[in-house]
Amino acid sequence: MRNRTVFLLVSYVSIIFFWGSSFPAIRFALHSYTPESLALFRLLIASSFLVIIAIVLRIGLPNMRDVPMLVLLGCLGFSAYHLFLNKGETTVGGGIASLLVSTTPIFSLVLERLYLKRKMGVSKWLGSFISFLGIAFFSLSYHSQSYSISGTVFILLASFSESLYFVFQTRYLKQYGMFAFITYMIWGGTIGMLWFFPRLLTEIEVASFSSTLAVMYLGVFSSVLPYLALAYINLKVGASEATTSLYLIPIVAVILSGIWLDEKITLLSVGGGIITFLGLFLIHGKQQMSRAKDNINF
Repeated sequence: MRNRTVFLLVSYVSIIFFWGSSFPAIRFALHSYTPESLALFRLLIASSFLVIIAIVLRIGLPNMRDVPMLVLLGCLGFSAYHLFLNKGETTVGGGIASLLVSTTPIFSLVLERLYLKRKMGVSKWLGSFISFLGIAFFSLSYHSQSYSISGTVFILLASFSESLYFVFQTRYLKQYGMFAFITYMIWGGTIGMLWFFPRLLTEIEVASFSSTLAVMYLGVFSSVLPYLALAYINLKVGASEATTSLYLIPIVAVILSGIWLDEKITLLSVGGGIITFLGLFLIHGKQQMSRAKDNINF
């Protein structure tokens, strides 16, 4: 039980930090790369990294009957998500982008209720609303961000496609195991983006070294590691619980944007962070207290 708690904690921290850092990294990389090339380059780096590990660990290929669904999930969770997010961040600042992506847990709750017939308590719905409100305060205090209706739509599409991926991955995640499944997903997502390869080659030649370095960071630290962590959490506690950690990502995104891109943090953002944590307590508090009671009784 203690080891599981430690692994869950490390997984949550990895997701929050590495995905939080991805928002300023994307904004920075877009100085040299188009959204399509950035998405493909990031996935190519992640896929190459996973090929090496898969060879070392002797990860086999999936069953042929599962390949169409695996490719579809890969395109939803990786191709579509990264492409839409990159397009959105060309006109929407990191604070707003991270806020909009944080609708993923809400989409996941609705999808689980509609398609998996899972009952969601009032505390989860209320906690989701309060956390989302806190993130709105936090992200809207990010004074240097830009705003665009089209960019907002693109990021919401990214959030919805990622929610579909989270909710419908469970069967295959259990079947193939965490590492093999994520490997198949990233490979499938990369295949879905290969038609942008000629454009990528052209852009690499003129891109700045710092932008390329940011893409390399995105490819390994913001693509492979958080998805592995999220898959582990999803396997242990469910999709909606796993994606709830996304509520804290805007906090990290704004802080790192302030450090990296010299963007200011206001007092309003501190209040937003407090509200966000209150919402998270409502979502998780009852379950954690129940577990603590069970441990005491044991």
